[in-house]
Amino acid sequence: MTEALTTAQTLSLMGAGFVNALTPLNLLAMAASVTLGIVIGCLPGLSAAMGVALLLPMTFTMEPATGLIVLGGIYCGAIFGGSISAILIHTPGTPASAATALDGYQLTLQGKAGKALATACVSSFFGGLLSCISLYFFAPALAKLAMKFASPENFWLSIFGLTIIAGVSSKSLLKGLMSGALGLILSTIGMDPMEGVKRFQFGQVALYDGINTTCALIGLFSMSQVLILAEKKIKERGNVVAVKDRMMLTWAEFKLITPTILRSWIIGNIIGILPGAGASIACFMGYNEAYRFSKHKEDFGHGSIEGVAGSEAANNAVTGGSLIPMLTLGIPGESVTAVLMGGLIIQGLQPGPELFTRYAPMTYTFFAGFVLIQFFMLAIGLIGSKGFAHISRLSDAILIPCVTVLCVVGSFAIRKNFVDVVLMLIFGMLGYLVRKFDLNPAAIVLALILGPIGERGLRRSLLLSGGNPAILFSTPLCWALIILSVIGIMSPMLMNRLEKKSVVPESPQGDVDNRTEAEVSE
Repeated sequence: MTEALTTAQTLSLMGAGFVNALTPLNLLAMAASVTLGIVIGCLPGLSAAMGVALLLPMTFTMEPATGLIVLGGIYCGAIFGGSISAILIHTPGTPASAATALDGYQLTLQGKAGKALATACVSSFFGGLLSCISLYFFAPALAKLAMKFASPENFWLSIFGLTIIAGVSSKSLLKGLMSGALGLILSTIGMDPMEGVKRFQFGQVALYDGINTTCALIGLFSMSQVLILAEKKIKERGNVVAVKDRMMLTWAEFKLITPTILRSWIIGNIIGILPGAGASIACFMGYNEAYRFSKHKEDFGHGSIEGVAGSEAANNAVTGGSLIPMLTLGIPGESVTAVLMGGLIIQGLQPGPELFTRYAPMTYTFFAGFVLIQFFMLAIGLIGSKGFAHISRLSDAILIPCVTVLCVVGSFAIRKNFVDVVLMLIFGMLGYLVRKFDLNPAAIVLALILGPIGERGLRRSLLLSGGNPAILFSTPLCWALIILSVIGIMSPMLMNRLEKKSVVPESPQGDVDNRTEAEVSE
């Protein structure tokens, strides 16, 4: 099955996907991964990208669909989990919940922590669930377009992906491009893809196939965070305020936040589909629009459930949207999807049209699982938020050794090779330096993945044309990707303007703990 699917075939695969996703193993995987994701999300200092990278090796022995469901559950759970610590201790677990802390913590001080948590949970559920609509309807259409890509288009696609993530992921365009360039240099290690010549292997047979992507992911996102935490003073987390009110919303309150949820869903979906933007931008844009359209502007900054709903619906709507460019074009929308893309490749699956033709049953099982994950997140969030709140108090003295052990064990388990552990440690130190110099690890990972694709596309194109570079400009798709690449380079200026426009009312308790901005990055 290599041709585009008909509508009837697609609908049949959608139904079969839900049947496959509802197996006991997959349901257990959803419950466990969402719970684990919430735990990771509510721990200040950790992030969704770090959690997915850390637990990626555990999915190697699973069926591809089950493995993706586990990673998707961690992703969604971590995005929601960040709101728990944001609401209860005024310290967002992830940058995606920074705007939630502004009104969520004020509600906690007023004795309405249960209401704030319920609002965050319900808004996260609907934001994530509605984002699945675009995942189902936009992804197959974009995959059909990707079927027309040949070697020249693949070259420009890799360039487009690099310009987007390198440009948007850093406040400095130069630093963003430097991150991408560093990843491209590292991607040349291993055998030449066209001629079989050894390149930069330093006598290590383990580098025959190049740098192991999983080791790089664990080092850049997880081990580097350990070094960042270890550098700072070990300290206990803030005290958790007791949740004394009931975790539920009245019908009037639900009607009040419904327009905000729908508006934030659209914002989050668009931000998610745009490669490079991410949930941290979406949360403030959702909050800002909730403030703009609210009839109770005076409540914002003093405890508004509309503010909590606007932030949480937007950042969770990013999850489904960000999967679209990653699955169809191989362009991750943010750090987490860059890690997920690495997981796909390790399973022997190349993002692109084949996921919707040859591997369509697996893809639609994952889509169905992603829908069901939202229901697990709602149930687990409403039932367990009070308990998860205490996890956010764990000291760095406990987190650091635990994460270090998981990094070492995970990297060794990939191929039972100690060289992989050394490689992970090297990338951990590299990731530490990258973050210290305000570069971006996601751009490096993306370049590691897209570099070989771009190199093969360029060299095959020139081989087919007898060395004539005109083949790279021979189709309308090539020119479309060239224009998108130029826009990608210029996109940091647009994103800076969007962030400046997303001005939120200042909380009476001061700004959100600035520690999260420095330490927690996606």
